Amino acid sequence: MGKNLVGNHIRKLRFNHNEMTQQQLADKVSVTRQTIVALEKGNYSPSLELAFRIALAFNLPLEEVFFYGENTEGE
Repeated sequence: MGKNLVGNHIRKLRFNHNEMTQQQLADKVSVTRQTIVALEKGNYSPSLELAFRIALAFNLPLEEVFFYGENTEGE
């Protein structure tokens, strides 16, 4: 049985938004670049407030940026 976690599509979304850098996203949502790195690697689950700020930065609903599910190999 896998570990449940909050996943995200941040890396793909950054690429699809004019290849936004991690630093540019961090600046938009008022966190450090290291926080974005940790989110993309799945090492950190954001607060609800940060999750909403990130979704707003991409002008997308929360559920199109983040998902909750079982961790499986290869994802």
